Amino acid sequence: MSARNATVVVVGGGQAGLSAAHHLRRRGFTSALDARPTDAPGDRTFVVLDADRAPGGAWQHRWESLRMATVNGIFDLPGMPLPPVDPGEPSRLAVPRYFAAYEAAEGLPIVRPVHVDRVRAVDDDPDGDLRVDTTAGAWEARVVINATGTWNAPRVPDLPGRDVFTGRQLHTRDYVSADEFAGLRVAVVGGGISAVQLLDEISRVATTLWYTRREPVFLDHDFTQSLDGVDVERRVAADAAAGREPASIVSYTGLGWTSYAVEARRRGVLVRRPMFAALGARHVIEPDGSSTSVDAVVWATGFRADLRHLDGLGLRGPLGGVPLDGTAARLDPRVHLIGYGPSQSTIGANRAGRAAVTAVARRLAEEGGAADSGGVRN
Repeated sequence: MSARNATVVVVGGGQAGLSAAHHLRRRGFTSALDARPTDAPGDRTFVVLDADRAPGGAWQHRWESLRMATVNGIFDLPGMPLPPVDPGEPSRLAVPRYFAAYEAAEGLPIVRPVHVDRVRAVDDDPDGDLRVDTTAGAWEARVVINATGTWNAPRVPDLPGRDVFTGRQLHTRDYVSADEFAGLRVAVVGGGISAVQLLDEISRVATTLWYTRREPVFLDHDFTQSLDGVDVERRVAADAAAGREPASIVSYTGLGWTSYAVEARRRGVLVRRPMFAALGARHVIEPDGSSTSVDAVVWATGFRADLRHLDGLGLRGPLGGVPLDGTAARLDPRVHLIGYGPSQSTIGANRAGRAAVTAVARRLAEEGGAADSGGVRN
């Protein structure tokens, strides 16, 4: 089957992908789904390929008890403010509803569910088009804007005994509610925001033990509203530019004393233990060799960037990450990464979407692949 064509393929339909799609529209790019053989050679088109069955990105998969009042922050999509929502409504309902309304209002060319298997150079030409192989056929494009986020790449420590533990193990991405742990002894592993949220929630119905590799650092300010937040973003951006694999945001910011953290401390469950060394059949082995019985382990250990489909392009540098110039991969500027490194936050994803499209329009104009310089349409 022959490949379909688009000037730009956006991979991922979450916040970053929708932001990029919005700015492509404003730059005059039209839907690749509506392209006709009679279209002029200079016409610029785009398509968004999303692996989910419905709008909402990773938000539609969050656990049931995560309410709008306790999410870590949602920034408006460009051009459409988030409408007022009930603070008690589950984020897995409110945010996807907002995303769906946004897609409809913008008229975005989104194809779902489509899983991207790999991206490769056509005929191994480093200056030619890119081929995007998917579960629904192939696309060829001048540029790929990757906005796949992290949800499908959970990070779980490779500790001895994980395969012999007979209790339940699950990652944050598979967590639904605390009810399934009622009356059990549960090890919650991780030092981030999600770990503290789950610790507070599960400890209300179960006996919890909190394990982290490092002593958690709680700070009394909200870095997103202070000059410290600017410094954090600069440090994350510097690491991304240098090609270091992105670390968790909390490793740069520390933990805030949120309402759930304060409540967990008040109830005496915010007691950290050093990370256990291994797992047994129904216990964990502490650093001193002693055993602690547990029925379940919840790995609140974060995520990696979901970039496996890009591995064939050789984008990674010697430090394990993808070195960036702005949003472009330094080793192949036909590929832009957004929702990566400093743009993992919702506000950062918006900025990265705009920056990527600006860079793409400039590149196409320089190549003579666009009819104009990529001016913005009102």
